[in-house]
Amino acid sequence: MSYKRLNTMNNLIQNYELILKELTNLCSHITSFKQIRQPKLSDLELVALNLTAEYMSYNSELQLFRVIKDTYLDAKIERSVYNKRRRKLFDYTEKIRQRLSEKFSHLSNLFIIDSTPVEICKMSRAKRSSICSTEKIKPEFGYCAATKTHYFGYKLHAICDENAVVHSFDFTPVGVHDVNYLKDVKYALSSCELTSDKGYISADYQVDLFNQSQIKLSVPTRNNQLVRVELSKPKRRKRKRIETLFPSLKDNSP
Repeated sequence: MSYKRLNTMNNLIQNYELILKELTNLCSHITSFKQIRQPKLSDLELVALNLTAEYMSYNSELQLFRVIKDTYLDAKIERSVYNKRRRKLFDYTEKIRQRLSEKFSHLSNLFIIDSTPVEICKMSRAKRSSICSTEKIKPEFGYCAATKTHYFGYKLHAICDENAVVHSFDFTPVGVHDVNYLKDVKYALSSCELTSDKGYISADYQVDLFNQSQIKLSVPTRNNQLVRVELSKPKRRKRKRIETLFPSLKDNSP
């Protein structure tokens, strides 16, 4: 075994054990669904392994399982069931994310809100596709102004703080305007500043957020508005951080 591979394995195990220790201290009271046969790798351990893979930028199962080969984790879970269990534990993972978010929420007073398209299949297959569709919500055709492309799917809304900690996210039909997601923000945050792009411009919501929850909504104005407002450079730089989180949220969605 090469020194490079051995070093990579040791780094993964060290990170995994550190993350698992913190999750055990903070989230051991959170329960998942009952299982008749207890797996060798517990639900909390699987979440810890998934977080370790995210932290170490392992973007595929193949890459992850190449690294854990010949470690004690190799005997605790097979690659064929890893992704299936990971997706099945989405609700459990979400509870853990909320607990961690609560733990770090006091560290920031600036939050960022944004949205991104979630494509579920190519346009050529859209009309005959039935995936990700329920009686209550169905995928739709949409247009992404940022990439100037059409897509078929949903819209993902998310709020993170300036330290890139995700505090909440949700999926909506493509036709739901970004500004409508602000209705729920006043129940999730309070006494803070919320920054966004021009898609969230709304004088009514600005007043409502401040009156209800003391949330200051900072939005840059459009070019045709008489009174120009621009975000400061630090805020524009921090707003970019949410864009790096979207790929991770998409990959870990059920």
